[in-house]
Amino acid sequence: MLAARANSTNALGEQSSNDFHVAACIAHPEHAGPILQHAFALGKSLDADVTLLQVLEEQHDSNRPDPIEWDLRRHEARRLLNEMASPPDASMARANIHLTEGFRADEIQRFAHDHSGSLLVVGMQETSARHCRGIGGTIHHLLHSAAGYMLLVPCNGHMAPVTSYRRILVPVDGSTWAASALPLAVRLAQANNAELLLAHVIPPPELTETRPYDAADIALREQVIERNQQTADAYLERMRQYVADMQVRVRIISTQCKDVRAKLEQIIRTENADLVIMSARGHGLSANADMPYGSVASYLMMHSPAPLLVIPAISGAAKAMARPSNGQASEVRMPMFNQV
Repeated sequence: MLAARANSTNALGEQSSNDFHVAACIAHPEHAGPILQHAFALGKSLDADVTLLQVLEEQHDSNRPDPIEWDLRRHEARRLLNEMASPPDASMARANIHLTEGFRADEIQRFAHDHSGSLLVVGMQETSARHCRGIGGTIHHLLHSAAGYMLLVPCNGHMAPVTSYRRILVPVDGSTWAASALPLAVRLAQANNAELLLAHVIPPPELTETRPYDAADIALREQVIERNQQTADAYLERMRQYVADMQVRVRIISTQCKDVRAKLEQIIRTENADLVIMSARGHGLSANADMPYGSVASYLMMHSPAPLLVIPAISGAAKAMARPSNGQASEVRMPMFNQV
């Protein structure tokens, strides 16, 4: 049963040749609404094909599945996918259907690796904790394998319908990793005539403390705070100019806070951002290459009120996603902002 594989076909039965592939990963059709909305919104923004991807997993018990029941389950899954394949915008093509069998994380990873420039749209289910979601094994596996870009969508059933993006927020921290989110963010902002918000939270410097701070310690701390603020201001201005040169409305949000993670969540809520794009890595992971994502990304995956588009690494997928769909050379190149 689990050895079966499927091919992605569109409504005409033809293979897609588009460079970009937005894959809506459907686990439970009854909760697929927000996932479908964002998948079609991204497909329209990127002029990309949309695929509805569902993996039928065998039940974890000692009994082998009944062949007849399994076949009925497969037919029912395909029927539901076909019902969901119609886009909300009549100008878009119907979504492709990719129904396969196996282990969910492995099959999604296989699809991403087989389709250059994959952008996976995955639902994040709410937990019993208020404003908190869990990072399941599938998402952790996909982030660890850097299978592709991944949009994590809160599936709480209370989100307004999504057809486009009005305000896109990009958290930055001065690292090249964080800057890697800009090309895609700029492209989506251009396609949606959206405002781009660059958010930078400066944590206070930490001094080794074995006794109460004296006057020299306090002066040193204030000097470091002033230096960090000046460096951040210059860095953010270079980023602002880069984005403005792309004919995108851009605004800078710079603040200081000890808890960077909670402050970013607050900014997302206050600014009513409807999409957050960030690298899974930042300054904190510069010396830990074996970790797929850092503490800030992990926190926002569980707490962000807006969908979070995570960029796992600068890879072939990143280069493809920054290239326009007409195949011509892109003017949106990876910026380098960490130069003095």
